[in-house]
Amino acid sequence: MTVVYDTIVIGTGGIGSAALYELAKRGSRVLGIDQFPPAHDRGSSHGRTRMIRQAYFEHVDYVPLLLRAYDLWDELERVAGERLFFRCGLVEIGPPQGIVIPGVLQSAQRHRLNVVELSAGECGSRFPQLRRPSDMLAVWEPQAGYLLVEACVAAHLRKARELGADYENAVVHDWTVRGDNVQVQVTGHGGSRTYFADRLIVCGGAWASRLLPEIGVPFRVLRKHLHWCAAQSPMHVRHGCPAFFYETAGGFFYGFPALDDAGVKVGEHSGGEQLPDPDRVPCDVDPRDLQRVMEFVSRCLPFVAPRSTSHATCMYTMTPDENFVVGQHPAYEQVVIAAGLSGHGFKFAPALGQALADLARDGRTSLPIEFLRPDRWRL
Repeated sequence: MTVVYDTIVIGTGGIGSAALYELAKRGSRVLGIDQFPPAHDRGSSHGRTRMIRQAYFEHVDYVPLLLRAYDLWDELERVAGERLFFRCGLVEIGPPQGIVIPGVLQSAQRHRLNVVELSAGECGSRFPQLRRPSDMLAVWEPQAGYLLVEACVAAHLRKARELGADYENAVVHDWTVRGDNVQVQVTGHGGSRTYFADRLIVCGGAWASRLLPEIGVPFRVLRKHLHWCAAQSPMHVRHGCPAFFYETAGGFFYGFPALDDAGVKVGEHSGGEQLPDPDRVPCDVDPRDLQRVMEFVSRCLPFVAPRSTSHATCMYTMTPDENFVVGQHPAYEQVVIAAGLSGHGFKFAPALGQALADLARDGRTSLPIEFLRPDRWRL
């Protein structure tokens, strides 16, 4: 007997796992498919921590989605029975006429968010872990912090399966729309087979170009580097240390307090090497990236050793305008997509999961995602 699911979710990283959980929570018969094991390190949802913040400098229209995401992350913590979200606060530092500080202040003003401007003296006395150059401004967002990324994905998947969701570790070769149904062809441990569903959600991450060739978005996949450096003072250890984000003349850099002996995690948000094939991601350290990051550490992070003690890589899937692609497939109303999160999407996972579930079940959502529509380059 052929099983026809209500919805199949391709890709169960940050966004796909949230969509799977949201659908299972609503009683849908749902299947999640991923080519790698749950909470894996082969895509974009790993590296221990991800930043979460409300005063979004990238675009003020993201803020309502973030407010919903905050509620849903708190809900996930309650149902999963574990700590996933740490509100350690965030210090952002940059030039007064740059991108970050004006964007943060605009979002804070538009949406009445709690963001505090810090004088040079206040920044130095409250956060001696961070050096603020004299030509820059600093702002403090106390409700920001970090998420434990792999634990969040694992929690969404675990709760989805407890609610009846199926999960398949398999490679998707193709999907097709046949009348009112969708067919998904996979190969896994049990060989090749086809699954059937009324609706399909595609959260393919770095594989979006392969899974969504018809939507006409020129995705670029970048290899990004994560470094850990030894904290030389308790001031950079978890309690009492904020997350941080800098806009400098040499690029955008970010980091997190030391959670354990691995040290302070630091990376460059800008830059990156374009990858021709997401299946082949070099794991070696890029000397140029390493040099830029360590120069940043030397300039801006007193009490942190400018030497990488550990290293990992992940992928950013970039859109031309660096905003997400979320909505119904331009050609198929049965298919809903989330792609091109451009290195800043994980924090939105439960809100985007809700929007995808709404679209798959009802064809519409009350969440404000219109500015992310997949066909915006054709308008």
